[in-house]
Amino acid sequence: MKIALVTGANKGVGFETARQLAKHGVHVLMGSRSEERGKVAAQELQQQGLPVEFIHLDMETPDTFIAARNYIAEQFGVLDILVNNAGVQIESDNWQTNTVETIPIETLRRTFDINFFGMVELTQLLLPLIRKSTAGRIVNVTSILGSLSYHATPGSNTYNTKTFAYNTSKAAVNSFTIHLAHALQDTPIKVNAAHPGWVKTDMGGKGATLSLEQGAATSVALALLDETGPSGKYIHIDREFPW
Repeated sequence: MKIALVTGANKGVGFETARQLAKHGVHVLMGSRSEERGKVAAQELQQQGLPVEFIHLDMETPDTFIAARNYIAEQFGVLDILVNNAGVQIESDNWQTNTVETIPIETLRRTFDINFFGMVELTQLLLPLIRKSTAGRIVNVTSILGSLSYHATPGSNTYNTKTFAYNTSKAAVNSFTIHLAHALQDTPIKVNAAHPGWVKTDMGGKGATLSLEQGAATSVALALLDETGPSGKYIHIDREFPW
């Protein structure tokens, strides 16, 4: 049985990603910064007969990364799939507002701590366990809003969406994906960036067009790639985006 870790799995796309992976027979560790909410989420899927368990992971608390790494090493000895799903958008309720002139530096730093620095640190800690897998998969959940090409192109559907902290943190996630895929190109590990789409979640809001099932589909597909699948790509469903 494959072992997966999904961060931010207590709700939304992360929860649905965990559910779908478990339905494929993967044993899923559901990361959550809230122990209470994380345990409730895991119990919900366990009651459906799915092989999941809660694991405490707070993307602002590196000590939880070390504890999670140690638990995985002791219990399983390997990690086959890492889905870096956890992320926040805390700067504005209006996605059409350009925040670059006014965003407090503290908000920018906290966004990067959760969306980027925490992701990188956790991935680095877990890489030795992923290297032990015969087919390791790393999925970095990003956004179409991380595409510099689209942001610089008048008329693109993201051109006027300039939430600076969120967008630049996701652009950094994309860069991390490119660099990590290059570093691991001679290994069986595949590293890709997944855009879930505009999903009906707390972050996506009421106007979102995709269900949770649809939103999780890209991450799940990339997590379950066979050996012929891509690496170092920026994907939504079966479409590749420009960086």
